Amino acid sequence: MDKQTIIESFAEQSHPDVLQMFDRSSLEELVAKHETPFMVLDLSEIDYQYKSLQAALPGVKLFYALKALSHPELIKRLKSLGSNFDLATIGEVELVESLGIKGDQCIHTHPIKKDKEIQRALDFGCNRFVVDNMAEMKKFIKYAGKVELIIRVSFRSKQAVVDLSRKFGCALEELPQLVELAQKNGIEVVGLSFHVGSQSLSPMTQSNAIRASVAAMKVMNSVNWKFLDIGGSFPVSYQETVLPIDDFCAPLMEALSELPEGIEVFAEPGRFISAPSMIEVVSVVGKAKRGARTWYYLDDGVYGGFSGQMFDHASYPLAPLKPFDALGEFLPSVLAGPTCDSIDVVAEDIELPEMQIGDILIGKQMGAYTIASATEFNYYPKPKVVVVEDIFDPETEAL
Repeated sequence: MDKQTIIESFAEQSHPDVLQMFDRSSLEELVAKHETPFMVLDLSEIDYQYKSLQAALPGVKLFYALKALSHPELIKRLKSLGSNFDLATIGEVELVESLGIKGDQCIHTHPIKKDKEIQRALDFGCNRFVVDNMAEMKKFIKYAGKVELIIRVSFRSKQAVVDLSRKFGCALEELPQLVELAQKNGIEVVGLSFHVGSQSLSPMTQSNAIRASVAAMKVMNSVNWKFLDIGGSFPVSYQETVLPIDDFCAPLMEALSELPEGIEVFAEPGRFISAPSMIEVVSVVGKAKRGARTWYYLDDGVYGGFSGQMFDHASYPLAPLKPFDALGEFLPSVLAGPTCDSIDVVAEDIELPEMQIGDILIGKQMGAYTIASATEFNYYPKPKVVVVEDIFDPETEAL
């Protein structure tokens, strides 16, 4: 191996080309057609992620969590794949209803609800609701005979980036009291649910939660258990490496094998389905040398499409659109958003080649909790979404 090849190999290891799986010419065509910033939603990735998770969880019914990304084209694609849907608000009910989805294809999983939210879901035809406390259970007394309730149990996880059992879920010890209240008032309890957290880096808390739920069901044999909802948590790779989905789900399937016959299993994937399906295309609109680093100012930031860095603790892979072999020396840099707020910094410690105003950068894995939580602070509009069928380069897709 000659000296130049060694240098190039080392550079690629230090600064991997995060766009190697994309067809750059297709991205350049999109840039020519659309003003930045914009998001690109790749429907073929929805297919791939959904089918991958279904294969890793055979027999488990998937309910896509709309809160991650609720673009109508994504929902329509999932509907065509046979997905069910996890709803939490009147707005989400009305969205799926407008797209021809039926109430019996959904569950309403928000543990705390206004009465009008219960009524709207029932009018839609969704009669499966989640509760996690006595006050919430009492709201359903007047709906006895019309609803099926799933009780959410709390299982905390230190391995999850976003802990979703801190705010919701009852202790296992509280289950008998909740079931007793339901049975005294003719309310049908049909299942248990839990959510150990979003972007879980280990499956063990989830598999342990499955076994604890199975044990609780066996003890409380006066209940006609129909469902176990194992929540979401399925991870995707941002900057860190995560377990392949088959390996992540293997311990879950082993734990689920202990379920009594006849109990149907639900899961609520959001991030795993939507995150890899979207990229963001941004432009450099300004640059300044400040100390030892060059600051590049982008036309979107943490108040817009990069909002997941604030709310979701995500760190998105970023790279220039220019081909990797056309890039020069990588230098200490800062990427800042366009607003007048100093919080609006996308990347504080990043090494980039020298860029010019007008250059394009691509953010990967930006489908989950990005545009969903974007604001219009400073009256910057949210990035528009461009829907495509495939932005992968067929020659490198298998890499």
